[in-house]
Amino acid sequence: MAATGREAHELLLIEEADAWFEYLEATRAQTAVRYVEVEPWAWARLNQRLRAIRARRARLRPAIEAA
Repeated sequence: MAATGREAHELLLIEEADAWFEYLEATRAQTAVRYVEVEPWAWARLNQRLRAIRARRARLRPAIEAA
């Protein structure tokens, strides 16, 4: 894996971790009523970010293999 490909992969891993931390921060320490309101939004946001990361990772894979 080339240095730039490795760096891009590492950035995607960091972004994925950030997405999970955002989800946890949004849902942590909420009252039961507030959790029910916030959790579906937080889960949808997490899934949206993870889909985008997977798409970028898929586009990155051929470039890494070609290098």
